[in-house]
Amino acid sequence: MALIELRRAENVAGDFFVDTTCIDCDLCRQIAPSVFTDTGDQSAVYHQPSSHEEEFAALKALVTCPTASIGTVEKHSTKQAVAAFPELIDASVYFCGFASESSFGASSYLITRAGGNVLIDSPRFARPLASRIEQLGGARWIFLTHRDDVADHEKWADHFNAERILHRDDITRSTEGVELVLKGRDAIALADDLVAIPTPGHTRGHAVLLYKNEYLFSGDHVWWSDAKKSLVASRRVNWYSWTEQIRSMERLLDYRFSWVLPGHGRRACANPERMREYLSQCVARMGGEVKMSVGV
Repeated sequence: MALIELRRAENVAGDFFVDTTCIDCDLCRQIAPSVFTDTGDQSAVYHQPSSHEEEFAALKALVTCPTASIGTVEKHSTKQAVAAFPELIDASVYFCGFASESSFGASSYLITRAGGNVLIDSPRFARPLASRIEQLGGARWIFLTHRDDVADHEKWADHFNAERILHRDDITRSTEGVELVLKGRDAIALADDLVAIPTPGHTRGHAVLLYKNEYLFSGDHVWWSDAKKSLVASRRVNWYSWTEQIRSMERLLDYRFSWVLPGHGRRACANPERMREYLSQCVARMGGEVKMSVGV
């Protein structure tokens, strides 16, 4: 629970506030952009909710916050905000909320499908969220994009008797028991509508999941930038090989998709042709950074 005595000075006066435990995961700014803003390396409230819609969005951000850094002076019921998750994004794709600090506040997603639902990366384990996912059909698979965002994967797997999927090159002591291990760098069809695509770079065993040739669950591989108005990747958070990440990005140009749904960063939606343009721009910028670093 956020502590009033740790309330950041950057918050405007009023009910909602962010305290100094914020880790700058950006989720509150995505969920309630009219309430929360970026102030340096943390978030703060720049506008107190002035409508039911804004208050509800702020409470969803409070529920999602991985470090419980959002608080209120007045007492509010979070029952409806808790029940809002998983929250429908488009068609059969949902945002799970309930981010985990151990994944640095990474977003996780749920696909509902006739062949068995898929949980992408792991939210914080919470009984209310588990109950809502049960109502939507549970989870057959848990696709872990990479080693950083596994959070409470064991609890979710046990709860749903789900099989976890992770690339061999990203298996660590905490994920040694995963049931389905991806290998190599070739794309793997998990089902008619699901393709796992190894994308080494951010980590050695990073992989993305393509659903229905429309939704790309990109982990920490690529995301949308409002500033650049394009897809981006970051060398600052590249833990394995920037060169490999560029090659992985180039391979994604062979696929069609309309959505990019990342673990960290903003989502993107555009027609496949425009999305390919954004991806090409990203590849060009990444290659330019390599040339600059070697003085070409």
